[in-house]
Amino acid sequence: MSAPPDLDAWPAPTPSAPIDALVDVPGSKSLTNRHLVLAALADAPTTIHAPLHSRDSALMIAALRTLGTGIVELPGGDLAVTPGPVTGGGHVDGGLAGTVMRFVPVVAALADAPVSFDGDPYARNRPMGPVLDALRSLGVGVDDAATPGFLPFTVLPSGAVRGGQLTVDASGSSQFVSALLLSAPRFTDGLDLRHVGATLPSVPHIDMTVALLRAAGVGVDVPEPGHWVVTPGPIRPGDVVVEPDLSNAGPFLAAALAAGGSVRIPRWPARTTQPGDLLPGLLERMGGTVRRDGDVLQVTGTGVVTGIDADLSPAGELTPTIAALAALATTPTTIRGVAHLRGHETDRLAALVAEITRLGGDAEETPDGLVIRPADLHGGRVRSYDDHRMATFGAVLGLAVPGIEVDDVATTAKTLPDFPSMWGRMVGSAGHAR
Repeated sequence: MSAPPDLDAWPAPTPSAPIDALVDVPGSKSLTNRHLVLAALADAPTTIHAPLHSRDSALMIAALRTLGTGIVELPGGDLAVTPGPVTGGGHVDGGLAGTVMRFVPVVAALADAPVSFDGDPYARNRPMGPVLDALRSLGVGVDDAATPGFLPFTVLPSGAVRGGQLTVDASGSSQFVSALLLSAPRFTDGLDLRHVGATLPSVPHIDMTVALLRAAGVGVDVPEPGHWVVTPGPIRPGDVVVEPDLSNAGPFLAAALAAGGSVRIPRWPARTTQPGDLLPGLLERMGGTVRRDGDVLQVTGTGVVTGIDADLSPAGELTPTIAALAALATTPTTIRGVAHLRGHETDRLAALVAEITRLGGDAEETPDGLVIRPADLHGGRVRSYDDHRMATFGAVLGLAVPGIEVDDVATTAKTLPDFPSMWGRMVGSAGHAR
């Protein structure tokens, strides 16, 4: 696979003693962008408290403003969202944000004029076919003649979507299902949606979408796995509070295992639909100790990591973090159920194998995941491939391997703009080896 040119390198810090840190993680990107879409389609204004402010959320805000939504940032960072008629005639930049390039075209199907879509260069490699085919099946015009099934394309709406029965193959991404469910209450006949593919990755993200719809007063029935029925009607989110991003907490919690010591994350929800809630159990299996004190989750490690055999299909976004720990482990790791990661910001499976191997590690792809075996790693440059989770993967490795550099740590701004300073403060709690 091709890699981006080397950029200014960020030296990943290596602590000289065990870590002891409290890390306050910002709001969830997945929740923030879903709340924004629902607020844009709502029947009354919504206030979103503690949203994530990142490139992905900024792209979503810009996209919804293009479609006629009023969004104002309040003092302290909350967002006041005023819905309006969905208007077309503009252009949406999806960047590398899957939630923007997949959720917003379905919103645009309700507009009164064409809306064009494009994104960053690598975004043009991310599959869009299932969403575009679904729109066509719903009677919405789509012009993707230049590159069928991919960006760029133009949605050609007629001002309303009838809805009704629809099938979609979401084997490549659960976002194809969420995109349709979020706008379905605004379809004239609602939506009776069935998934027809062989696999359905990241089901917790679909569960998250369903939970948010129900919380906004929308009728959603799930008669069986892979089948959703959304009743047409009003959307009334009211005031909502965004949970911390548990997947973004992953590299920080993994630091306790990689470097030894303890990392604490406040405001960890007692119950959540976020896939990142699987992290504590995974980290325990890899040698960590997990405990809760009120709403504070603490992970403690010794610096010795144990490999695991894990099906990460419910939470593929955790794969780079688990892969980093696996590269440091004393026993082999097998990661399964994540073939869909080949269509993320980069081909994450190929990228992980390339970077682990570059540093002297032993990793190979399987049809649906990775096998990583123990090996002595050495310092070197980790390429991020414009992928925020590849950058944090390199940071985790640097905790145990001196001399690691990450070529574009700024790509973490996609979901965690303050990552370098947050990481530095955490590692600074133990002192630096360099």
